[in-house]
This record gives sequence, C-alpha cells and structure tokens, in this order.
Amino acid sequence: MQSAARNNQSDTGYLSKPRSRRASIIILAAVLLIIIAVATGLGSVSVPLETTVKVIIDKIPFVHLHQTWPDTMASIVWKIRLPRVLLAGLVGAALATAGATYQGLFRNPLADPYLIGVAQGASLGAVIGFLVPVSFSLGAFGVIPVFAFMGAIIATVAVYLLARTGKTLPVTTLILAGVALSALLSSIVSYLIITSGDALHGIIFWLMGSFALARWDEVAVVAPYVAVGTAVILVFARLLNVMQLDEEQAQQLGVNVERLKIILLAAATLITAAAVAFVGTIGFVGIIIPHAVRLAWGADHRYLLPLSILTGAIFMILADLLARTLMAPTEIPIGVITAICGAPFFLYLLRRRRQAIF
Repeated sequence: MQSAARNNQSDTGYLSKPRSRRASIIILAAVLLIIIAVATGLGSVSVPLETTVKVIIDKIPFVHLHQTWPDTMASIVWKIRLPRVLLAGLVGAALATAGATYQGLFRNPLADPYLIGVAQGASLGAVIGFLVPVSFSLGAFGVIPVFAFMGAIIATVAVYLLARTGKTLPVTTLILAGVALSALLSSIVSYLIITSGDALHGIIFWLMGSFALARWDEVAVVAPYVAVGTAVILVFARLLNVMQLDEEQAQQLGVNVERLKIILLAAATLITAAAVAFVGTIGFVGIIIPHAVRLAWGADHRYLLPLSILTGAIFMILADLLARTLMAPTEIPIGVITAICGAPFFLYLLRRRRQAIF
C-alpha cells in the first residue's frame, strides 16, 4: 500500500499548482528558443551565437540588418542548420504529443505513438521506396518519404478496421490488432532487408533515424500536419482528463467516447506519420517525455500536453545535436541517442510499476 501511495503521489507531480505549471510553460518556451539558437550555431563549423541570431533575424520579412558576417556563415545557419534544428523540434514535439495522447486514451503510461502500427507501416513503406526500380517525386519529395507516410496511414487504418466492433472501438482489441499487424509488417520488413542488396545501408540508416537530409521543404510539409494535429488534441485536453476515469463513467458525464477516440487517434496518428516519414522511426521519445512531464507537473492534460510539446522539442534538438557532434564528422543515427536515453528510463518505469503492484 505504501508503494501504491508513493506511485500515486508521484503521478500528481511535484509542480502541480496551475500557477507553477503556467510559469513552467513560459520558462520552457524561452529555453526552447535559446536552445534553437545555440544548436544552430554548433557543429563542425562553429558560428558565434550573436552571428546566428543576427542571420535569423535578418531573414524575418521587413527586417534588414547591416551584414557583418560572411555569406558562408549565412548559408550554414539558414540553409543547413536551422531547418534541421526546426525539423528536429517539430518531430520531438509531434512524438511527445502523440505519446501523451495514446497514454491518456489507453490509460497506460507505457503506451507510445507506435503502438498501433504506425512505425512498422512507415518502415515497410520506406523499404519499398528504397527497392522500387523507378524513381519519382511528389512535389519536392522523393519516393521514400511518400511511401513511408502512405504506409503509416494504411497500417493504422487497417488496425482500426480490424479492431472496430460495430460502432465501438474497444481499446484492448485495438492494441492487440496493432501488435499483431506490427509483427506481420516487421517480418516483411526483415525479409525485404535481407534481400535488399546494395540498398541495405540506406535502409538501415533510415530505420535508425536521421535529420541529415533536413531541408526547408520538409519543415514546410511537416509543420502544418503537426500544428493542426496538435491543435485538435489540445482542444480535447479536458475530455482526456475525463477519460482517465473509465469509458463508462465518461459516457455518463456526457462524453461521446467513441467519437473522441476516433478524433484523437486520427490526430495523433497523423502527426506521428508526418514526423517519421521524413526522418525514420525514432524510438522512446513518445514514452519517456510524457511520463517525465507527468512525474514533474502532474497528469492534467491541459498542462501535460503543452509541456510535453515543449519538452519533446527540446529533447529532440539536444539529441540531434549530440548525434552530429559527438563523433564529428561521422554522424550517429538519432535512434541510437534516444535509445541510450530512453531504455534506462523505460526500465525504471517497468520497475516502478512492479513495485506499485506488489
């Protein structure tokens, strides 16, 4: 009973007062802006922080500063570093938001954005993109991100159709269908990798995640998906709190549970698919960030979601910074960095839940 009490106390959060949480949101937003500027300046060629900020400000419409920096530094900051940092922030925010949404819907802190087959569908689509003998593009994008996005969406729709029973969507059935389809898709991906030949290196690097090819085009595509999907989820933050009771009690309080599940699953899946389509499947972010935020600030989704957005963006930018600087000029796949950070935290969560049970 004492362990359960400690578990319940930690879920309440150490900074659970609304005023403290609002202040934390403001502080984290400021920290995020600082980290974006610092990370943009760091790399194989260091750019002074002052120069980095000036280059960024100079690109704001109707703002023009007297140029005192070389054109090469402006190109490094604006064309190479900044889009990569912003894409990392968007992906981190998307995965953390989707993870918090899944955990709220399933009432399980170990749920993650890939639970119902998004990652496996994206992986299969990307591998097929590597292996198709023809090359084409959709707008400014090549076959791999297009196939990865389509694979993620198709896999999620398939899981939804398999799990739906009449007009209801049982959560347990949804999870089991996701696990079964994920296993099937993973086996297909494994076979395709074995027979991929010269494409093997590219496939493995994509599967482990990387922001190395980030451009403004990717940022321009991912940002609207993440913005719209996140906005939809934030609108339903109060109802996610009600869902923490159980579905029957939520219905008695006037919540259309089935409609809410469909909307939130669709929004969370959309932002996850958009994120992984361009950078690969990056693990653990959707688990560790929402749960860490919950431990610190409590489980109220009105604050949990925005705090997860900011914390996820900060975490991913820092992880990418480590990935490109630790062994420069060699780049470490971002999935390796997040796994090193996430695996110990995941084991801690498992042990903590075991102690709460016993």
